[in-house]
Amino acid sequence: MPTWTERYKPAAPARVHLLLSATLWTGVGAVLAGVGALWLRGGNPRHGWWLVAVAGLLGLLKARYALRRSARRIIDRIRARGDGRCLGGFLSPGTWAFVLGMVVLGRLLRTGWLPKTVVGFLYVAVGVALLAASGFVWKAWSQRDPG
Repeated sequence: MPTWTERYKPAAPARVHLLLSATLWTGVGAVLAGVGALWLRGGNPRHGWWLVAVAGLLGLLKARYALRRSARRIIDRIRARGDGRCLGGFLSPGTWAFVLGMVVLGRLLRTGWLPKTVVGFLYVAVGVALLAASGFVWKAWSQRDPG
């Protein structure tokens, strides 16, 4: 007989876990890049677009050389766990802790001890990196057989 937690946990197929992961990466990336671009343009209207482009290029490099591996680990973990796992488990506890740490760091950056132009630059770079790397997760999600 299944335990109470086994019976009522919000379980989902691996493909749904991939969808959640891709959506999270895309949503957070879009918000960060958008807010960062607004802050760069508002803080430095003459050179704002140039700064957005440089930050975007750095973000693409970060996606290629750092986040691609993270995306691959998340995809492999979801596939290895298989179907019927708890919905919140699409990220490991360590990754959830990292996400929480990034939220806290983002909040600290917005407290005003750095100019909005600097924070905007960081936001664009991280946002573009997340958007670019989310493509790997979207590709895994779009495959018919997630295994």
